Amino acid sequence: MFTRQAIKDAFITLVKQDSYAHITVTALCREAEITRSTFYLHYDSITAVLNEVLDEALQLPTQHEPSELDTQLGFDYLKENESLIPACQRIGDSDKYQELLMDPDLSDYIVGHIMAHERERVIPALQQKTGLSREDTETLFLYMIHGSFAVNRAHKFVKDPKWSHDVQLLNRFTNAGYKTFKD
Repeated sequence: MFTRQAIKDAFITLVKQDSYAHITVTALCREAEITRSTFYLHYDSITAVLNEVLDEALQLPTQHEPSELDTQLGFDYLKENESLIPACQRIGDSDKYQELLMDPDLSDYIVGHIMAHERERVIPALQQKTGLSREDTETLFLYMIHGSFAVNRAHKFVKDPKWSHDVQLLNRFTNAGYKTFKD
């Protein structure tokens, strides 16, 4: 367990220094202070490390108590409907993972990983909220995850007043859409 954590921590450190595409097993081993054979005892590739880091990041709960900004954004609504909080927002709350989320080489991979992880939790909630078929809800889910990731990435996952404005705008747009489907 200790070695696996050292490898994941080294991976995060290297992603903060350079893009994922430039990380090598040799560099990862050097940073983690382990040998290549030790690395391969625990992982079969750098992608396996990435997947485990992403899985850990996706397990993060919402990390803070409601602030004034959260209240403006409808924090109570989001807490009641936590399955609708985009995973990229939850992950972006952690400084540990922000650089990983900003890596242009990983954007599509991360979005795909988030979708695979969140699909069975979010799709039923969206179906209940909209009354739409699974197929139509999948389309909304795809749009929501890609859109949320793009907006959060554009703001570098920093929750400032401009981000707040944009999220409020998107929440109003989304809630209006929910209402039209339910009517």
